[in-house]
Amino acid sequence: MASKGGSPATELTVGERTVRISNPDRVYFPARGETKLDLASYYLSVGDGIVNALRERPCMLHRYPTGVTGEKVHQKRLPRGAPDWVETVELHFPRWGRTADELCVTELASVIWAVQMSTVEFHPWNSRRADTERPDEWRIDLDPMPDCPFDRVRRVAHVAHEVLNDLGVQGFPKTSGGSGLHVYVRIEPEWGFQDVRRAAFAFAREVERRAPEDVTTTWWRKDRDPTTVFVDYNQNTRDHTIASAYSVRGNPEATVSTPIRWDEVDDVEPRELTIATVPARYADLGDLHADIDATAYRLDTLLEWAERDEAQGAEPPPAEDA
Repeated sequence: MASKGGSPATELTVGERTVRISNPDRVYFPARGETKLDLASYYLSVGDGIVNALRERPCMLHRYPTGVTGEKVHQKRLPRGAPDWVETVELHFPRWGRTADELCVTELASVIWAVQMSTVEFHPWNSRRADTERPDEWRIDLDPMPDCPFDRVRRVAHVAHEVLNDLGVQGFPKTSGGSGLHVYVRIEPEWGFQDVRRAAFAFAREVERRAPEDVTTTWWRKDRDPTTVFVDYNQNTRDHTIASAYSVRGNPEATVSTPIRWDEVDDVEPRELTIATVPARYADLGDLHADIDATAYRLDTLLEWAERDEAQGAEPPPAEDA
């Protein structure tokens, strides 16, 4: 079988589906020469993990039709030509007065089909198809500023873990695939995006109180100390997304946003977690986020913190479109 450009295509069996991969030998990641087929094989190797991370969530796709050194396409709407078994969810975007049918992963074949459509990164919403306006995931993004060493990110992760423990909440950490760390918490889907963001801001302020030399919650980037970690509560805003667990990142080294244990924070080297190394790690450890749905937590205490802080003069979260 040949693809349009003359390069041989291949077919992958994914569960009950057959997914055709065109241009399988096209190099997507030049650092080691991994191809489009290597990308598909990676996602097959972490199949349960990537589906668990994306299941039933609206998902924006970051596509690289000619590889990660070429054009990047941010795709909200499902690309044309999808098989009838690929599922979607309709979203409304009030600012533009439009709707979009976004990919909604329910099986691994949908992930591999997205790879066929040149998707490298998967960026899901923190809500699910059953009620897209009520998040069930609170996301803590530890985002280092340009001059911040990774050891400082590690320290802040431990402080965040300490605050979560004080709240009686289990957080699930992962590398970002870049220079930061993420922590996900499953929550009861009882609050809208504004309340979840407000709770996340209260959490960020508490982390800042405990580590004032390491952390900033300053909104405007130009006003932040460039050596600190920004605890980015704004990742809980409606239609803001970050790369999912097990998502590959669009860089030449093909790094992966990889679940880790808390006891790995001090030793993890994010640049070493790539599509070349994560499959063996996954085969050994399994999905470290497999139990994230076991317990959903409430935000009442964090919202009480928000009320307390605001009563004491703290600024509320800036407008979401600031």
